[in-house]
Amino acid sequence: MNTQNRKDLLKQGAIWGFIVLELAFFSIAGSFLSVTETAFLSLDNMLLLLQQSAPIGIIALGMTIVMINGNIDLSVGATFALAAIVMLDSLTWPFMQALGDWAIPLSWFFALMTGVVLGAVNGLIVWKTGVDAFIVTLGSMLGFRGLVFMYNGEQPTSHLNWTLVDFAEAQFLGLSTASWFLLGVALILWLLMTRTVHGRNAYAIGNNRDAAVNAGIRVGPHFLLNFILIGFLAALSGVVFSAGTGSVNPNDGMLYELWAITAVVLGGTKLAGGYGSIVSTLGGVIAIQLLRKGLGHIGAGTEVVNLVIGLILIVVLFLDRQLNRKGKEELKI
Repeated sequence: MNTQNRKDLLKQGAIWGFIVLELAFFSIAGSFLSVTETAFLSLDNMLLLLQQSAPIGIIALGMTIVMINGNIDLSVGATFALAAIVMLDSLTWPFMQALGDWAIPLSWFFALMTGVVLGAVNGLIVWKTGVDAFIVTLGSMLGFRGLVFMYNGEQPTSHLNWTLVDFAEAQFLGLSTASWFLLGVALILWLLMTRTVHGRNAYAIGNNRDAAVNAGIRVGPHFLLNFILIGFLAALSGVVFSAGTGSVNPNDGMLYELWAITAVVLGGTKLAGGYGSIVSTLGGVIAIQLLRKGLGHIGAGTEVVNLVIGLILIVVLFLDRQLNRKGKEELKI
């Protein structure tokens, strides 16, 4: 194993080491400070934690690929909400009601295609204009959220379908439907990034876009595909989440983009692109949910949770900058 491989293994293992520390700390602290009598490390608690990680986790996994490219997508929260609204509202359309439960897969199709279209809009603008993805998706974040409010005003969109509820609450091998979706997406994207040309190209483009162009990689279409992918996954997250609740508020998904980016960065993906791991992002998602759940377990408020996660993110970014300073200096020579 060469030096670079050892460094990569260390980076990818760091987040899982942090998770072990979290589990140990909250287990010990919970025995003294817990506001409930349930043990923090109980099996039911951990399974619930994985289920609660799914909405942001599915988005974060897609965000990893976009950020490895050297891009970012700030519109995923609005896409999440709009796709969920399309799914629930479409079930009330007359021709859909006539189909009975057969309308459910069609409603999912409408919702997922909404995410695909919104992702394609972002990808095409980034590709054809050359404007930085941060600026493009900042604008689309506001625009797509505007579509959410235009769809149904400030009122929630509701339609409780018991077949959907049963599907969302189903258990298989002890894991919920949402957990299976999270793990399934993680597996597929891991295979995409480690076993395909598209995955290798993503790292090459993030490392050096000019060199990738010179190597014959079609950067623009590659960007387009990845923005379509993150749009699809944001929509998937929305429909998985809303299937069980039967209701979507216009503000649902707000700040999901920031939570997803935080999970990706905690997992070791570079903001500048060129480095990242699907498995480590999954660890970042779990680490954040452990912090939120663990701090709540010992009685901390939401403001404390946000403060702690913000401070940890700053430390991670600082350490990443220090570890990569030498490499950046060498590139300037």
